[in-house]
Amino acid sequence: MSHFAKIENNIVTQVIVAEQDFIDTQEGTWIQTSYNTYGNTHVLGGTPLRGNFAAIGGTYNAEHDVFISPKPYNSWILNTSTWLWESPVPLPANANEVSYEWNETTLSWEEINNG
Repeated sequence: MSHFAKIENNIVTQVIVAEQDFIDTQEGTWIQTSYNTYGNTHVLGGTPLRGNFAAIGGTYNAEHDVFISPKPYNSWILNTSTWLWESPVPLPANANEVSYEWNETTLSWEEINNG
């Protein structure tokens, strides 16, 4: 079985697990997607499929044959190598020890107070 995304006007409206024979009987446009593809890399070392796993509300770019997740913030920029959205300011170096969240108003990362 494989994952397939239903595409309507270049927007992902549904993602299902099915056999190709079933997909062939469905109306509309269905495109295979891989749960193991993220950032244009196959997480298990295989060949990446269409940039990223399809996300409902995301888009399918037919020109590049990739799935792109919904843009999280207006200021973020699409990296056309990974097909992931990136903040205009890099995440602080200590992000492995401290939690941060993006502040769209100040266009900066702010430390989250977990206590």
